[in-house]
Amino acid sequence: MKLWGGRFDEGPSETFERFSGSLHFDRRLLHADIRGSQAFARALEGVGILTAAERGQLEAAFDEIAADAAHPGFFDAATDEDVHTLVIRKLKEKVGALSEKIHTGRSRNEQVSLDVRLWLRGEIDRALELLGGLMQALLDCARRDPNAVVPGFTHLRRAQPVLWAHYLLAYFEMFARDVERLQQARARVNVLPLGSGALAGSGFPFDREAIARDLGFDAVTANSMDVSGDRDFALDFLYAASTTMLHLSRFAEDWILYSSEEFGWLELGDGVTSGSSLMPQKKNPDSLELIRGKCGRVFGDLSSLFMTVKGLPMTYNRDLQEDKEPLFDAADQLNGSLEMAREVIATAKLNPARPAAAAEESWVVATDLAEALARNGTPFHQAHKLAGKLVLESLRTGRKPADWTAEELVKFAPEFTPAMAALMWPAEGMKSREIRGGTGPQAVARALEEAQARLSKLS
Repeated sequence: MKLWGGRFDEGPSETFERFSGSLHFDRRLLHADIRGSQAFARALEGVGILTAAERGQLEAAFDEIAADAAHPGFFDAATDEDVHTLVIRKLKEKVGALSEKIHTGRSRNEQVSLDVRLWLRGEIDRALELLGGLMQALLDCARRDPNAVVPGFTHLRRAQPVLWAHYLLAYFEMFARDVERLQQARARVNVLPLGSGALAGSGFPFDREAIARDLGFDAVTANSMDVSGDRDFALDFLYAASTTMLHLSRFAEDWILYSSEEFGWLELGDGVTSGSSLMPQKKNPDSLELIRGKCGRVFGDLSSLFMTVKGLPMTYNRDLQEDKEPLFDAADQLNGSLEMAREVIATAKLNPARPAAAAEESWVVATDLAEALARNGTPFHQAHKLAGKLVLESLRTGRKPADWTAEELVKFAPEFTPAMAALMWPAEGMKSREIRGGTGPQAVARALEEAQARLSKLS
């Protein structure tokens, strides 16, 4: 059935039907469409279009459709233009002519916007829940090895020693910002469009605030023309999803490297890795590689909708049908990747001896030495040069930091003191970095407690 047609002598061609149909993907909005239509039935009762009995009959029929949709084959052989016409057809099968009242004063333009908002609100809530689980996994991982020392990198070169927990908290902060972005996107999603009509507002005096309360929306839209062509809320979600995926991709890249034989820091769980069809020894980080790869899909979803919307005149245009598949895909990839990343973290095991050895054999302590000289009165540029010369001499002679005795250090340059020999061990120099946000052991312990408290407030 069609929700239009009186103005036409002939129906759409088979080619146009096939080209324009969207049921194969917008069927995912079925439960949102039913929920929105039930609320609209209550609104129609409020303006006298439906009696209480008719409203009750329609609500019950919608419940039956929702229950029917759980059965296999519900969509089989359906030739409806979209999910909205399918629901109306099913409704007519159950209540007959009464179904023709449900669309009174309602446009498919606002109906689609409502359905997408209802569906997207649920997906964002799911993403926020999964982000919370991922962030908890990071904190749990940090607590398993609270004293582990690893090299921190710049330019992928060993730079300064940090606690493993400090490194994990860096990703916690990234994901905390992602939570904020998703919450902000949800706030813009959670505005009721119903009552806007096709573009000029409804001709019936609906209580829009009451409908908003009924459906759990925080506010109502302010301009009916804006509603008809607005997909900013979808772009907001896609941007938040893209940034979250970006952080997941960076995390995946790190752990692919750290679990390689060359690093040997991490052992990934068997359940999140795969083998080779040819090489028996392989244990591949496929889960992380897929996360990294799916990031590109979500970026593409954002770009796709950007390009779709950029040249549209006011108000609704059928181009906006193309908003759903990018949204659906981005939500699927985001939530799947969040779930996968949490499992990777939960099942990974750190081999603390390997990163500790990497820190101890390199010169990640050089900055600690230079700063100790500066604290002792040596101008920093001179201190930097002295530490650099010590590194150069060590590289020439094949000496690691711990090979230097206190006496040799003082002999190398009188600015060094015997006490500074302790700084040749990475864990010692970190104790000077107890500033808030630093990698000092006490600062990191406090940061872990604060992170747990912040996370608890999100749940």
